Amino acid sequence: MKKLTLFLLAFLTFQLSQAQSPVNLGLKAGFNSSKISTNLDDFDESSVNNYLAGAFLRVNLGKIYLQPEAYFSSKGGKLSEITGSGATEAVNSFDLKAIDVPVLLGYKLIDKEAFNLRLNAGPVLSFLLEKELNEAAVMDVDQLKDHYFGYQYGAGIDLWVLSLDVRMENSFGDIYSGRGDEKTQTFLVTLGIKLL
Repeated sequence: MKKLTLFLLAFLTFQLSQAQSPVNLGLKAGFNSSKISTNLDDFDESSVNNYLAGAFLRVNLGKIYLQPEAYFSSKGGKLSEITGSGATEAVNSFDLKAIDVPVLLGYKLIDKEAFNLRLNAGPVLSFLLEKELNEAAVMDVDQLKDHYFGYQYGAGIDLWVLSLDVRMENSFGDIYSGRGDEKTQTFLVTLGIKLL
């Protein structure tokens, strides 16, 4: 028990000394709530909840920082086609697996040794690894694009070696080549730990 206590104290001391390092490397995981939005009037949009996991690198430049990330993300949404009478005709359930690569520029509103309050924003590139639509869908899975650009913005806090982020993500352009203008909208909450 004594050895475990000493190890934990040594580990905590090391981590605290790294908290304000000019470069941080860490792991993160969390959940997202995403939907596919459309400009077509005859569709209802609904969100689905999923997960993400990956890594981040933060380059601290005083109160400003640059944070590239790479993570696996499961996301999607449902578009329900509505008939003229208001009844649901078909449900298109999107299930997307992607590697997301955001590059965020941030500003620390509060920059203390053991606590930071941050704002960030930047572009994100999503590479779709898997694209699935349910069997009853009227949309064609082959018309989903293989990658798309978007943007993220949000806020976060750092408490010693832990990093909590809340963000919104939207795609810039259409992710579907068929009729209409379909875009992704995603709300993300992640918890990270700084390893360096």
